[in-house]
Amino acid sequence: MSPVIEEHARARLITDGPLTRPVPVDLRYDATEDPRTVHITLPGGTDWAFGRDLLERGLRTPIERGAVRVWPCGRTQLIVELHSTDGVEVFQFEIRTLIRFLARTRAQAPATATPSDGTPEKRPSRTTTTAAPTTTAARPERGAQAARG
Repeated sequence: MSPVIEEHARARLITDGPLTRPVPVDLRYDATEDPRTVHITLPGGTDWAFGRDLLERGLRTPIERGAVRVWPCGRTQLIVELHSTDGVEVFQFEIRTLIRFLARTRAQAPATATPSDGTPEKRPSRTTTTAAPTTTAARPERGAQAARG
């Protein structure tokens, strides 16, 4: 089995306006790179890397680490809020998509890849490829607050 797991998914971009819009995202996990890290790549090439445990915990309870906030929204949705110097982006995911992805990563991860192994938790990081500018939508500063409330 390949150590890299990639899954194409759809999320809904939450904005200040009354409408949300679906956007394609890529979920990626590479056990050889860092067995505790997952990546969410957004349209335009922005890649967010953070601890797999952040998504796992966020399925059950609100959690924040650095520039990333994750919390459940009802029984079927998960909100991922990403803060950067460009602003805030808020995405709504189907929980079942993330559960399936995380189950595949757990099956691929070495047993020592859990945060309880004495290593520090993965701090979120953001990278943007230079090949394509980020043009997903307006970054909703107030929309982030409305989505949580």
